[in-house]
Amino acid sequence: MSRIGKYPVDVPTGVEVQIAGQLVRAKGKQGELAATLSDEVEVELKDGKILVKPRSESKRARMNWGTSRALVKNMVVGVSQGYAKALDINGVGYRAQVQGKNLVLQMGYSHEVIYPIPDGIKIACEKPTAIAISGADRRLVGQVAAEIRAVRPPEPYKGKGIKYDSETILRKEGKKK
Repeated sequence: MSRIGKYPVDVPTGVEVQIAGQLVRAKGKQGELAATLSDEVEVELKDGKILVKPRSESKRARMNWGTSRALVKNMVVGVSQGYAKALDINGVGYRAQVQGKNLVLQMGYSHEVIYPIPDGIKIACEKPTAIAISGADRRLVGQVAAEIRAVRPPEPYKGKGIKYDSETILRKEGKKK
């Protein structure tokens, strides 16, 4: 039995939720998100809370129960508060800047890496060595952060590269004489 699925999702003030069959739409100050949930679960809105229930007691229905509830909660939190990730850049000459709808990264390659910023995502570079990614869609914010980090992941000897601000790099000892 799902321990996550049985808890209702509170809808905060300022968020409007519409349920049409398996399509759930949430609209708030951060934007609008929609998700189509599995046919194995049913969703209903009661007294400012969204309830997700499995349609049967099959293993597949119970698996989708918690997943569907988590997707709905991520949508509601995303349109009301939004999600954010922060990246740090370490290394001599490594820097980032936003130019129009692109993020330009200079990461020690012979060329600049140009990353097009997707719709619904805001990227800010307060310093040339810090990147702040924010948006309403939790999955998209995480995906963009992972793609930017993959341009030059941190290496274990000097820690050079792009890392999450909360990430700890396990350092290795260099060659001995």
